[in-house]
Order: sequence, then C-alpha cells, then structure tokens
Amino acid sequence: MMSATDVVERAPRTGAADWVRGRLRNIAPFATLLFLVVFFSFASPSFATFDNLGNILTQISVTGIIAVGLTFVILCAEIDLSVASIANTTGVVLAFFTLQDASTNIANKPLPAVAAIVLSVVACFALGLVNAFGVTRIGIPSFIMTLAMLQIGNGITALLVRGQIAYNVPPFIATLGNGSLGPVPWIVICAALTLLIGHLVLTYTRFGRYVYMVGGNREAAEYSGVNVKRIVGSVMVISAVCSGVAGMLGVAHLGSGQQNEFDNYLLDSISAVVVGGTSLFGGQGSIGNTIVGLFVLGVLNNGLDHISIDSFLKVLIRGLILLAALIINVYAQRLRTRQATSSAA
Repeated sequence: MMSATDVVERAPRTGAADWVRGRLRNIAPFATLLFLVVFFSFASPSFATFDNLGNILTQISVTGIIAVGLTFVILCAEIDLSVASIANTTGVVLAFFTLQDASTNIANKPLPAVAAIVLSVVACFALGLVNAFGVTRIGIPSFIMTLAMLQIGNGITALLVRGQIAYNVPPFIATLGNGSLGPVPWIVICAALTLLIGHLVLTYTRFGRYVYMVGGNREAAEYSGVNVKRIVGSVMVISAVCSGVAGMLGVAHLGSGQQNEFDNYLLDSISAVVVGGTSLFGGQGSIGNTIVGLFVLGVLNNGLDHISIDSFLKVLIRGLILLAALIINVYAQRLRTRQATSSAA
C-alpha cells in the first residue's frame, strides 16, 4: 500500500519529468551540442582552440543567413526547398554581371558594381515573389512550389554560366565575403547581424507575433483578423532574400560562381532549423533555436574533420543526428497536442 510519504516523494520527480518533456525540443539540441564539444575536445587537441572557433563561425555563416529565412517559413508550417538554388542563382547573377577576365570564356554583360548588386537583390526578391504567388494565390503547396523553383533557379544558373566558372564579384561584396574587421571576418559579422535582426523581428514586432499565430493555428489566426496569405507570402520572400544575400557572400567567400555550388546548403540549412528545435508543424521555435542548431552542425562537421574517420561515415552520422532531431520534433508535437486535449477536457 502506498504511503503518504511515497506520494510526496514522487510528486517532485513527476513534476520534473513533465518539465523536461515539455521542454524536450529545447533541451535536446543544447545537450547534443554540449556532448559534441566535450567529445571532440578530448578526441582532438586542435579542436578546442580560439582559431578553430573562428573556423567554425566562418563555416556556418552562409548556412546561418539562409537558416534565418527558413526559420520564418517553418514557423508558419511551410517549407522552402529552393533556398540553395536561389542562393546559387543570386550569386551567379552577381558574378555574371561583374566584369570577368577574358580567360573565363563567359560572354557576360558587365555592369557597374552597384548596379550588379542591385540586380542580384532584385533577382532573389523576384524569385521569392514567384514562390509567394504560387503558394498564396494559386494554392500550390509550398513543398511542390519551391521544388519547382529549385529547378527554375538551377536552369537560370545554367543558362548564365553554361558550365563555366565566374570568378569576379564587386569589391564591396568581395570585402564582406573575405575581409575582416580586426580578427573577426566580415561574413561572420553579416551572419550575426542577420540572426539578430531575425530575432528582433520575431520577438518584438507585430509581424513576428502573426508568424507564430499562423504557424500555431491558421484558422484561429484568420478569425483574429490576420491576413494569413500575406504573412505566408511575406515569409517566402524573406526566405528568398536571405538566401540571395547568403549566395552573394558565399560566392565571394568561395571565390567563384558556378552551377550547383550551393547544393549542400539546402540540407544544412533545414537541418540547422530542425535540429535546433523549431517545430516542423509551425508555431514553436525561435532564432535562438536556429543558432543552437547551427552550432550543432558546425561543431559536428568541424569535429569530424579533426579526427580520423571514414569520410563516408560522416554523412551517415549527420543523417542519424537529423533523424534523431525529427523524432524528437514529432514526439514533442504529440506531447503538445496531448496536453492541449487534456486541458480542453
């Protein structure tokens, strides 16, 4: 027979377990990051250094800028599979309309530096508008619409460079991509500013509240007077512009613009958002979650390079971590639904 003492002793444990389960989406990524840092610090003496921290920050900068836009999209319970393609297209447009050396064999039409930058921004904005129009006006699911845009972006890139490589970008973008402000690379500063702006918008503006409302309960948001189509269309454009900025800086940082250069950034940016704990079902998450996810991926990729491991195994490990994040994401959503149901009852 259970005594009163047993009941009193069990209550705190049950409460603690409920607290952990309720915050599992936030706790798991941070615990994973902490584990990876400790593990790689012991596994490789060259990992836990300030120089390597700078390498990690630089390596995740382009992904981080793309991930900001994706965070807005996923918080609205949508998806954007065209982010890497738009980044690549924008970077190639920038390089294509910048004067190239004769040795590149690219028959481009060079523009003044400012005009090339403006044209690139307009290009990514226009591609985002097409995504927004397809999703909100025609009613195409974002998965299908952005998958089509992925192919469209790849086609534009192929038409411009035709298998060649463009090396030059305007000096201002080249500085942001490869220059430094003291010991801090400009590309890291640009990524940090983008993440900060995304956080401020989501946390302190009416638009940010509407994003969470649309993702949490679209029908309730409509009844509250929120223009759901406008919010969804806006986040698609934000995602495209963030991708375009990342593409321009990425081309400058990598030193060239070419076909399929940013293909790996699609999985990395989605993984950063999801691994960080932002819900795929919308309404739950933040830029803070995305930052944790970026560091998980950055530490993992960098740490695996510091230890002797089969390069093919790296891909498997990354896939397993993403799968674990998806499982936690779904489990957390089920807990949220169950708690909402029990509260209503």
